[in-house]
Amino acid sequence: MKIWYNKLNESRRTLVELEADEIHVGRDSTNHIVLKSPLVSRHHAILRRSDGQLSLENVGVNSCLVGETEVLGGERVCFAPTVRVRIWPYTLSFETDATAGISRQELESHLRSLVAEVELKIHQTLLERLDVYDMKATSGSDRETILLLENNIEDVCRELKLFDAHNEAVIEEIAGLSLRDYLINQLIMETGDDQVFDLAVLTTNEFDVPATLVPERETELHALLQFAREKMQLETLPDVSSKIHCVEDRFLDVFKMLRPHLHHELRKYILLRMLKKDLKDIAFGFGPLQDLLRAPTISEIMVVRSDQIYVERSGVIEKSGRRFISDKVTESIIERIVAQVGRRIDRSQPLVDARLPDGSRVNAIIPPLAVFGPCLTVRKFPIQRMTMDDLIESGTIGKAAATFLRASVIDRRSILISGGTGSGKTTMLNVVSSFIPYKERIVTIEDTCELRLHQEHVVALESRPANIEGAGGYSIRDLVANALRMRPDRIVVGECRGGEALDMVQAMNTGHAGSLTTVHANSAAEVIQRLELLMLMGAELPMTSIHRQMASALDLIVHLDRLPDGRRVVSQIAEVTGVHPETTEVLVVDIFNRRNGRSLEPTGRLPSFIDALVAKGLLELEFLYGRWEPQSE
Repeated sequence: MKIWYNKLNESRRTLVELEADEIHVGRDSTNHIVLKSPLVSRHHAILRRSDGQLSLENVGVNSCLVGETEVLGGERVCFAPTVRVRIWPYTLSFETDATAGISRQELESHLRSLVAEVELKIHQTLLERLDVYDMKATSGSDRETILLLENNIEDVCRELKLFDAHNEAVIEEIAGLSLRDYLINQLIMETGDDQVFDLAVLTTNEFDVPATLVPERETELHALLQFAREKMQLETLPDVSSKIHCVEDRFLDVFKMLRPHLHHELRKYILLRMLKKDLKDIAFGFGPLQDLLRAPTISEIMVVRSDQIYVERSGVIEKSGRRFISDKVTESIIERIVAQVGRRIDRSQPLVDARLPDGSRVNAIIPPLAVFGPCLTVRKFPIQRMTMDDLIESGTIGKAAATFLRASVIDRRSILISGGTGSGKTTMLNVVSSFIPYKERIVTIEDTCELRLHQEHVVALESRPANIEGAGGYSIRDLVANALRMRPDRIVVGECRGGEALDMVQAMNTGHAGSLTTVHANSAAEVIQRLELLMLMGAELPMTSIHRQMASALDLIVHLDRLPDGRRVVSQIAEVTGVHPETTEVLVVDIFNRRNGRSLEPTGRLPSFIDALVAKGLLELEFLYGRWEPQSE
């Protein structure tokens, strides 16, 4: 039996091959598997194999996880070989005759780790020969400089004996990974600037294609990629996102057919092409983030440490497998990103919150504030502005609830959208605000401008932090107060997170009905408690007065949740009906909710303003009798 284990956040794994049916795991050197960590007991666990099944007996003090089951000291549990074991901070996986040794994601992470190690050695050697860090500033787009860099990369690879026979198998696997990356980039850049969001253009590196191309090898390379396209039937897919998803899911199967055509010279050429691109991305672009920033299937990029880069795909956070080669390179790339928007980051100003030209949000923080090294978070702006039809199709909201929200917005009902981080509040705000009639004057107020309304009469305001002297800052609250002097029909605030909540509620009560905003909260009921706190940050008022202001200003609360599988769904649409006469608590009644845990359905309670919606022809009578199609999953 083969047992693979690796420490938390390390992509390199150690393999132990044992024939014994009883395997001891622990910190002590007498164990079969030695896990060197003070968190591991001297003799932590005993693994036993019998009839194709495994069992684990915890003989240590600390607990361990078998799959999702916690096993305490003295306990024993049986499990299948496909299940992973976590003995903090190590993860163990098993390979038997019936199980695969490594998943696609693990293989990719392992290969990228190997590539990063090679690139680090090459980079260190290049620094001894060339001023790589200063190359962009001094040479810019000098082709001779690029040729010099690429030729030096080839020389260093030969010196490292990278292409020796003992590396053939690994090079073949890395070539497959490189082919997949190349095909994805090819798909992105073929779409044209009108379909690919601005960040793809921002991250376009004029040196993506090596200056030292070999025509014969390029012909072979493009023939392989064309063959892969045909096998995956990419041309039949409707958009670039679906094509990329297909490549990510199916390329490994297609690569089996490409292997026989990857002769030694072609494998060597593909690897060199990859190394040249990656190292030029470090010198001239955004390093390992270059391709991630372009990819439309990635919605968020999170650099935790130089060797830990996470991404969010389809609502699920996962390791990208990519890594920076050093903290110095990480800081250099972060400086380059924030410089794109005219900002700077250094030891005297170690925190930056900025917006890229396409609307994507960037937060960067470096030491001394970031203890374990530079951190970067990029929340990317979506390629295309979502519509309500898209949300219905994806299962975020049902058709009846969507129709009700549309009618409520047109009828100038004030709506507050709530949810946790990453639950889709801003997306829902963008979609709901699209129902505001064209003739109305809209003022949007945000920390970073993310809303893209299709109406013509829109004034977009964005807050600004104070400069290094502490002057020139304008908060959301300042902008809300100013917006009241701009004769708005509707005010749309990206998020209330402070005293501006009081100004927003007052605006809704003083002739700006139909305004929209978002707030962080765990449920529609907790929105009221959250608003209480935020309004008290604006002024010290009696709770009775605050409750009356909220009840008078707000009509609907739309709450979103993020499910474990990454999907964002509307879980509640509730009406604020008034104030309890005795307790003075704000009364909230669900109009729609997910009581069955599967879909958003009506509760049977009709909103108090239903007569107005029906009289104006905004809702059909069928809504009254519940004759709508329930949301399907």
